[in-house]
Amino acid sequence: MKTISRERPVLIAGPTASGKSALAMEIAARDGRVIVNADALQVYDMWSVLTARPSPAEVAALPHALYGHVGRDRDYSVGTWLREVAGLLARPVVIVGGTGLYFSALTEGLAEVPAIPAEVRAEADALRQSGGVEVMRAALDPATAARTDLANPMRVQRAWEVLRATGRGLADWQAAGAPALLPLDRVEALVLRPTVPWLDARIDARFSAMLEAGALDEVRAALPFWQPERPWARAIGAPELIAHLQGRATLEAARSAAVLASRQYAKRQRTWFRNRMAGWQPVVPG
Repeated sequence: MKTISRERPVLIAGPTASGKSALAMEIAARDGRVIVNADALQVYDMWSVLTARPSPAEVAALPHALYGHVGRDRDYSVGTWLREVAGLLARPVVIVGGTGLYFSALTEGLAEVPAIPAEVRAEADALRQSGGVEVMRAALDPATAARTDLANPMRVQRAWEVLRATGRGLADWQAAGAPALLPLDRVEALVLRPTVPWLDARIDARFSAMLEAGALDEVRAALPFWQPERPWARAIGAPELIAHLQGRATLEAARSAAVLASRQYAKRQRTWFRNRMAGWQPVVPG
Protein backbone atom coordinates (compact mmCIF):
# COMPACT_ATOMS: atom_id res chain seq x y z
CA MET A 1 0.00 0.00 0.00
CA LYS A 2 2.81 2.41 0.81
CA THR A 3 4.13 2.23 -2.76
CA ILE A 4 0.78 2.91 -4.46
CA SER A 5 0.33 6.51 -5.61
CA ARG A 6 -2.07 8.73 -3.68
CA GLU A 7 -2.42 11.18 -6.57
CA ARG A 8 -2.69 9.18 -9.80
CA PRO A 9 -5.76 7.18 -10.84
CA VAL A 10 -5.28 3.57 -9.74
CA LEU A 11 -6.27 0.69 -12.02
CA ILE A 12 -6.62 -2.84 -10.61
CA ALA A 13 -7.10 -5.75 -13.01
CA GLY A 14 -7.14 -9.42 -12.12
CA PRO A 15 -8.91 -12.73 -12.66
CA THR A 16 -12.20 -13.59 -11.00
CA ALA A 17 -12.04 -14.25 -7.23
CA SER A 18 -8.51 -12.86 -6.92
CA GLY A 19 -9.31 -10.21 -4.29
CA LYS A 20 -9.47 -7.12 -6.54
CA SER A 21 -12.41 -5.51 -4.78
CA ALA A 22 -10.88 -5.84 -1.32
CA LEU A 23 -7.71 -4.12 -2.50
CA ALA A 24 -9.74 -1.40 -4.23
CA MET A 25 -11.69 -0.71 -1.04
CA GLU A 26 -8.47 -0.46 0.96
CA ILE A 27 -7.04 2.09 -1.48
CA ALA A 28 -10.33 4.00 -1.73
CA ALA A 29 -10.63 4.25 2.06
CA ARG A 30 -7.04 5.46 2.37
CA ASP A 31 -7.30 8.17 -0.31
CA GLY A 32 -10.99 9.12 -0.44
CA ARG A 33 -11.45 7.65 -3.93
CA VAL A 34 -14.52 6.54 -5.86
CA ILE A 35 -14.45 2.83 -6.72
CA VAL A 36 -15.34 2.47 -10.41
CA ASN A 37 -16.42 -0.85 -11.88
CA ALA A 38 -14.53 -2.34 -14.85
CA ASP A 39 -16.38 -5.64 -15.05
CA ALA A 40 -18.73 -6.16 -17.99
CA LEU A 41 -21.20 -8.31 -16.00
CA GLN A 42 -21.31 -6.29 -12.79
CA VAL A 43 -22.97 -3.43 -14.69
CA TYR A 44 -26.24 -5.39 -14.98
CA ASP A 45 -28.93 -4.76 -12.41
CA MET A 46 -30.22 -8.34 -12.23
CA TRP A 47 -26.88 -9.78 -11.07
CA SER A 48 -25.62 -9.00 -7.61
CA VAL A 49 -24.72 -12.23 -5.83
CA LEU A 50 -23.75 -14.14 -8.96
CA THR A 51 -21.23 -11.53 -10.13
CA ALA A 52 -19.88 -10.79 -6.63
CA ARG A 53 -20.95 -7.17 -6.85
CA PRO A 54 -20.09 -5.03 -3.80
CA SER A 55 -22.54 -5.63 -0.98
CA PRO A 56 -24.99 -2.98 0.24
CA ALA A 57 -22.79 -2.48 3.31
CA GLU A 58 -19.71 -1.93 1.13
CA VAL A 59 -21.57 0.52 -1.10
CA ALA A 60 -22.78 2.39 1.98
CA ALA A 61 -19.24 2.58 3.38
CA LEU A 62 -17.48 3.93 0.28
CA PRO A 63 -18.64 5.60 -2.97
CA HIS A 64 -19.06 3.15 -5.87
CA ALA A 65 -19.91 3.85 -9.52
CA LEU A 66 -21.08 1.88 -12.58
CA TYR A 67 -22.36 -1.11 -10.62
CA GLY A 68 -25.79 -2.58 -11.31
CA HIS A 69 -27.03 0.37 -13.35
CA VAL A 70 -27.86 -1.34 -16.67
CA GLY A 71 -31.10 -3.17 -17.47
CA ARG A 72 -31.14 -6.43 -19.39
CA ASP A 73 -32.67 -4.85 -22.49
CA ARG A 74 -30.22 -1.96 -22.78
CA ASP A 75 -27.33 -2.10 -25.23
CA TYR A 76 -24.09 -1.49 -23.35
CA SER A 77 -20.66 -1.44 -24.95
CA VAL A 78 -17.08 -0.66 -24.05
CA GLY A 79 -17.61 2.72 -25.70
CA THR A 80 -20.57 3.41 -23.40
CA TRP A 81 -18.47 2.40 -20.41
CA LEU A 82 -15.61 4.72 -21.46
CA ARG A 83 -17.97 7.67 -21.79
CA GLU A 84 -19.33 6.99 -18.31
CA VAL A 85 -15.83 6.67 -16.85
CA ALA A 86 -14.82 9.98 -18.46
CA GLY A 87 -17.59 11.68 -16.49
CA LEU A 88 -16.17 10.39 -13.20
CA LEU A 89 -12.55 11.50 -13.52
CA ALA A 90 -13.00 14.87 -11.84
CA ARG A 91 -12.71 12.93 -8.56
CA PRO A 92 -9.90 10.58 -7.47
CA VAL A 93 -10.74 7.06 -8.63
CA VAL A 94 -9.69 3.46 -8.30
CA ILE A 95 -10.95 1.50 -11.31
CA VAL A 96 -11.25 -2.22 -10.66
CA GLY A 97 -12.44 -5.25 -12.59
CA GLY A 98 -11.64 -8.25 -14.69
CA THR A 99 -12.70 -7.18 -18.18
CA GLY A 100 -9.44 -6.80 -20.08
CA LEU A 101 -11.10 -5.11 -23.05
CA TYR A 102 -12.31 -2.26 -20.82
CA PHE A 103 -8.80 -1.66 -19.52
CA SER A 104 -7.25 -1.87 -22.99
CA ALA A 105 -9.71 0.71 -24.30
CA LEU A 106 -9.08 2.92 -21.26
CA THR A 107 -5.27 2.89 -21.52
CA GLU A 108 -4.73 2.38 -25.27
CA GLY A 109 -7.73 4.10 -26.89
CA LEU A 110 -10.86 2.84 -28.58
CA ALA A 111 -11.68 2.54 -32.26
CA GLU A 112 -14.85 4.24 -33.45
CA VAL A 113 -16.16 1.22 -35.37
CA PRO A 114 -19.41 1.81 -37.30
CA ALA A 115 -22.53 0.10 -35.97
CA ILE A 116 -22.94 -3.48 -37.18
CA PRO A 117 -26.00 -3.87 -39.48
CA ALA A 118 -28.73 -6.10 -38.10
CA GLU A 119 -28.42 -8.55 -40.99
CA VAL A 120 -24.70 -9.05 -40.34
CA ARG A 121 -25.36 -9.58 -36.62
CA ALA A 122 -28.06 -12.14 -37.45
CA GLU A 123 -25.71 -13.94 -39.86
CA ALA A 124 -22.98 -14.04 -37.21
CA ASP A 125 -25.38 -15.26 -34.51
CA ALA A 126 -26.58 -18.07 -36.76
CA LEU A 127 -23.04 -19.05 -37.69
CA ARG A 128 -21.89 -19.14 -34.05
CA GLN A 129 -24.94 -21.08 -32.88
CA SER A 130 -24.47 -23.69 -35.61
CA GLY A 131 -20.88 -24.37 -34.53
CA GLY A 132 -19.21 -22.08 -37.03
CA VAL A 133 -16.88 -20.25 -34.63
CA GLU A 134 -13.88 -21.90 -36.29
CA VAL A 135 -15.05 -20.55 -39.66
CA MET A 136 -15.20 -17.04 -38.23
CA ARG A 137 -11.86 -17.49 -36.51
CA ALA A 138 -10.19 -18.61 -39.74
CA ALA A 139 -11.59 -15.60 -41.62
CA LEU A 140 -9.89 -13.03 -39.39
CA ASP A 141 -6.90 -11.10 -40.67
CA PRO A 142 -3.62 -11.93 -38.88
CA ALA A 143 -3.36 -8.61 -37.03
CA THR A 144 -6.88 -8.92 -35.64
CA ALA A 145 -6.41 -12.60 -34.76
CA ALA A 146 -3.29 -11.71 -32.78
CA ARG A 147 -5.24 -9.17 -30.69
CA THR A 148 -8.37 -11.28 -30.15
CA ASP A 149 -9.13 -13.81 -27.42
CA LEU A 150 -9.65 -16.65 -29.90
CA ALA A 151 -10.98 -18.95 -27.18
CA ASN A 152 -13.88 -16.56 -26.56
CA PRO A 153 -16.64 -17.13 -29.17
CA MET A 154 -18.20 -13.70 -28.59
CA ARG A 155 -14.90 -11.88 -29.13
CA VAL A 156 -14.33 -13.89 -32.31
CA GLN A 157 -17.83 -13.06 -33.47
CA ARG A 158 -17.33 -9.36 -32.80
CA ALA A 159 -14.12 -9.31 -34.83
CA TRP A 160 -15.78 -11.26 -37.66
CA GLU A 161 -18.77 -8.90 -37.70
CA VAL A 162 -16.53 -5.85 -38.06
CA LEU A 163 -14.62 -7.43 -40.93
CA ARG A 164 -17.83 -8.58 -42.62
CA ALA A 165 -19.60 -5.23 -42.22
CA THR A 166 -16.74 -2.84 -43.03
CA GLY A 167 -14.21 -4.81 -45.07
CA ARG A 168 -11.54 -3.77 -42.55
CA GLY A 169 -10.10 -5.81 -39.73
CA LEU A 170 -10.82 -4.75 -36.17
CA ALA A 171 -7.07 -4.26 -35.57
CA ASP A 172 -7.01 -1.74 -38.42
CA TRP A 173 -9.88 0.20 -36.84
CA GLN A 174 -8.15 0.07 -33.47
CA ALA A 175 -4.91 1.43 -34.91
CA ALA A 176 -6.81 4.49 -36.10
CA GLY A 177 -8.79 4.84 -32.88
CA ALA A 178 -9.27 7.73 -30.49
CA PRO A 179 -6.50 8.53 -27.99
CA ALA A 180 -6.47 6.82 -24.62
CA LEU A 181 -8.50 8.34 -21.81
CA LEU A 182 -5.91 7.26 -19.21
CA PRO A 183 -2.56 6.30 -20.79
CA LEU A 184 -0.39 4.01 -18.69
CA ASP A 185 2.15 6.74 -17.98
CA ARG A 186 -0.55 8.73 -16.16
CA VAL A 187 -1.83 6.00 -13.85
CA GLU A 188 -0.85 3.42 -11.27
CA ALA A 189 -1.69 0.17 -13.08
CA LEU A 190 -1.75 -3.05 -11.02
CA VAL A 191 -2.56 -6.55 -12.25
CA LEU A 192 -3.14 -9.38 -9.77
CA ARG A 193 -1.33 -12.59 -10.66
CA PRO A 194 -2.37 -15.26 -8.14
CA THR A 195 -1.05 -18.81 -8.21
CA VAL A 196 -3.45 -21.24 -9.89
CA PRO A 197 -4.00 -23.56 -6.88
CA TRP A 198 -4.73 -20.58 -4.62
CA LEU A 199 -7.18 -19.09 -7.10
CA ASP A 200 -8.91 -22.41 -7.86
CA ALA A 201 -9.58 -22.95 -4.16
CA ARG A 202 -11.05 -19.45 -3.83
CA ILE A 203 -13.26 -19.94 -6.89
CA ASP A 204 -14.68 -23.15 -5.41
CA ALA A 205 -15.30 -21.62 -2.00
CA ARG A 206 -16.79 -18.44 -3.45
CA PHE A 207 -19.36 -20.23 -5.58
CA SER A 208 -20.52 -22.24 -2.58
CA ALA A 209 -20.86 -18.95 -0.70
CA MET A 210 -22.83 -17.49 -3.62
CA LEU A 211 -25.31 -20.36 -3.45
CA GLU A 212 -25.74 -19.82 0.28
CA ALA A 213 -26.25 -16.08 -0.34
CA GLY A 214 -29.09 -16.59 -2.83
CA ALA A 215 -27.52 -17.01 -6.28
CA LEU A 216 -30.10 -19.64 -7.23
CA ASP A 217 -32.97 -17.28 -6.39
CA GLU A 218 -31.28 -14.56 -8.44
CA VAL A 219 -31.12 -16.88 -11.46
CA ARG A 220 -34.69 -18.06 -10.86
CA ALA A 221 -35.85 -14.44 -11.13
CA ALA A 222 -34.04 -14.16 -14.49
CA LEU A 223 -35.46 -17.43 -15.87
CA PRO A 224 -38.61 -15.92 -17.49
CA PHE A 225 -36.39 -13.54 -19.48
CA TRP A 226 -33.61 -15.99 -20.28
CA GLN A 227 -31.94 -15.40 -23.65
CA PRO A 228 -28.55 -17.16 -23.67
CA GLU A 229 -27.22 -15.08 -26.56
CA ARG A 230 -27.71 -11.78 -24.71
CA PRO A 231 -24.67 -10.14 -23.06
CA TRP A 232 -26.25 -10.14 -19.58
CA ALA A 233 -26.77 -13.92 -19.78
CA ARG A 234 -23.02 -14.56 -19.87
CA ALA A 235 -22.61 -14.26 -16.11
CA ILE A 236 -20.51 -17.22 -15.00
CA GLY A 237 -22.79 -19.71 -13.26
CA ALA A 238 -26.02 -18.43 -14.79
CA PRO A 239 -26.28 -20.98 -17.66
CA GLU A 240 -25.37 -23.80 -15.28
CA LEU A 241 -28.01 -22.82 -12.70
CA ILE A 242 -30.56 -22.29 -15.48
CA ALA A 243 -29.91 -25.90 -16.52
CA HIS A 244 -30.72 -26.99 -12.96
CA LEU A 245 -33.90 -24.92 -12.83
CA GLN A 246 -34.99 -26.41 -16.15
CA GLY A 247 -34.49 -29.94 -14.83
CA ARG A 248 -31.45 -30.70 -16.98
CA ALA A 249 -28.93 -30.97 -14.12
CA THR A 250 -28.84 -31.60 -10.39
CA LEU A 251 -27.82 -28.70 -8.19
CA GLU A 252 -24.50 -30.39 -7.39
CA ALA A 253 -23.81 -30.98 -11.10
CA ALA A 254 -24.67 -27.34 -11.82
CA ARG A 255 -22.37 -26.20 -9.02
CA SER A 256 -19.49 -28.32 -10.36
CA ALA A 257 -20.06 -27.07 -13.91
CA ALA A 258 -20.14 -23.45 -12.72
CA VAL A 259 -16.90 -23.85 -10.77
CA LEU A 260 -15.26 -25.39 -13.85
CA ALA A 261 -16.56 -22.54 -16.04
CA SER A 262 -15.18 -20.01 -13.55
CA ARG A 263 -11.76 -21.67 -13.58
CA GLN A 264 -11.74 -21.70 -17.38
CA TYR A 265 -12.74 -18.04 -17.45
CA ALA A 266 -9.95 -17.19 -14.99
CA LYS A 267 -7.49 -18.98 -17.27
CA ARG A 268 -8.61 -16.86 -20.23
CA GLN A 269 -8.27 -13.74 -18.10
CA ARG A 270 -4.74 -14.69 -17.03
CA THR A 271 -3.77 -15.25 -20.66
CA TRP A 272 -5.16 -11.84 -21.64
CA PHE A 273 -3.38 -10.09 -18.78
CA ARG A 274 -0.10 -11.85 -19.56
CA ASN A 275 -0.26 -10.97 -23.26
CA ARG A 276 -1.75 -7.48 -23.09
CA MET A 277 -0.62 -6.06 -19.75
CA ALA A 278 3.14 -6.44 -19.80
CA GLY A 279 3.50 -2.81 -18.73
CA TRP A 280 1.36 -3.23 -15.60
CA GLN A 281 2.81 -3.78 -12.12
CA PRO A 282 2.20 -7.41 -11.08
CA VAL A 283 0.83 -8.13 -7.61
CA VAL A 284 0.77 -11.67 -6.18
CA PRO A 285 -2.10 -12.02 -3.68
CA GLY A 286 -2.35 -14.68 -1.03
